[in-house]
Amino acid sequence: MICMGAKSLLCTLLTVTLAAGARYDPTWESLDQRPLPAWYDEAKFGIFLHWGVFSVPSFAGAWFQEFWLNKRADVVDFMQNNYRPGFTYADFAAHFTAEFYNPDQWAEIFNASGARYVVLTAKHHEGFCNWPTKHSFNWNAMDVGPHRDLVGDLAKSIRKKSILRFGIYHSLFEFVNPYFKEDQRNKFKTKDFVQFKTMPELYELVNLYHPEVVWSDGQWMAPSAYWNSTHFLAWLYNDSPVKNTVVTNDRWGSDTLCKHGGYFTCRDKFNPGVLLDHKFEDATTIDKRGWCYRRNAQLKDFHTIKQLIDQLVTVVSCGGNFLLNAGPTADGMISPIFEERLRQMGQWLKVNGDAIYKTQPWTTQNDTATPGVWYTSKKSVTSISVYAIALNWPRGGKLELAAPQAGPATTVTLLGYPGYFDFQAGTTSGMTITVSAISADQMPCQWAWVFRLDNLQNQYI
Repeated sequence: MICMGAKSLLCTLLTVTLAAGARYDPTWESLDQRPLPAWYDEAKFGIFLHWGVFSVPSFAGAWFQEFWLNKRADVVDFMQNNYRPGFTYADFAAHFTAEFYNPDQWAEIFNASGARYVVLTAKHHEGFCNWPTKHSFNWNAMDVGPHRDLVGDLAKSIRKKSILRFGIYHSLFEFVNPYFKEDQRNKFKTKDFVQFKTMPELYELVNLYHPEVVWSDGQWMAPSAYWNSTHFLAWLYNDSPVKNTVVTNDRWGSDTLCKHGGYFTCRDKFNPGVLLDHKFEDATTIDKRGWCYRRNAQLKDFHTIKQLIDQLVTVVSCGGNFLLNAGPTADGMISPIFEERLRQMGQWLKVNGDAIYKTQPWTTQNDTATPGVWYTSKKSVTSISVYAIALNWPRGGKLELAAPQAGPATTVTLLGYPGYFDFQAGTTSGMTITVSAISADQMPCQWAWVFRLDNLQNQYI
């Protein structure tokens, strides 16, 4: 179901209970009518984890295998300089040991980040499965490498040690799978890869681990009819163990991106900066240059926490969710810089989460008088609170806002700081907030400050 505009963005979220017992046909027309489970929009912030055999070379990214096959110069030089002649990509799997993998510790870090869901790579384009699947002999984490169920162990820890919901990423295609290559040669008129490999994996993952996010990828080479995507989604929504709570994205075929599915991703690192008619997610990275752990990354390659909070705020203001990626190491560690960024995000959300979780877009997304001020809103029993999120601390002791219309009952507070702030209402619209000096030890946070505006005359969404 697609909603139009800020007010009706609620329509897919608030009618979930009305859809209880509804059944969906395996067509996009029917599937697109399914309301998005409300928990997803309320969550706003999730963590993405790219982890696999590509974490062993930890060079050039998660597409290392494809780059090597295509003889990309830096990858060829890397292999020639560091590995014996005849070494194959499959040989990396034995070194994917995950000996330091402590899923309870991961769950604690993710919980501290303020995230509300996590999406783990179950299988990327290399085809390696991070669970003991029946559909990939000797190319899965139980048969080679870690010799353990990486997906199942994290699912248990997330549910035991955190308040997050658990989800999985799954690539529909694989770089070198012979079934897929044969279907590709047949112009996708045959479906052996779909029938015997990729779709059985998806059904298995859902039945084993009950993920509440199914993040599909690798769809672009063939239409959804080849992948049998609509049949899988009809089962997922109608009969699966997570039928009432699962959310899905839009990567189910070359004909679906930004058109069909649950929420839209449209492209990697999708941050439109304006309000959209459909729920979207910005999947982005802490490392500017890669989705997986990179051993040769430099400090300048990582987003600062201010940059990440700025992205979170702009995405949520425009009605989206923010899915932030970290790449674990081959031995199972969340590296210190990723951990630091996640914990810093949690510190900020502990103070300012009221302006993020369970909010809705306001009538205006960003202010025209002061650049870098973005709005969210939240309805209470009696009124609507509007949050003006200033990405930079106001200069000169004043914060000028063009969008809010103050009234006689309007109040202004700063999240995490006691008391009320004085303001001057504009003649016809707008207001100027007087921001008194605050000592460093009383400042509620270090990045992006939230002014809560109550009882505005134009508060309504």
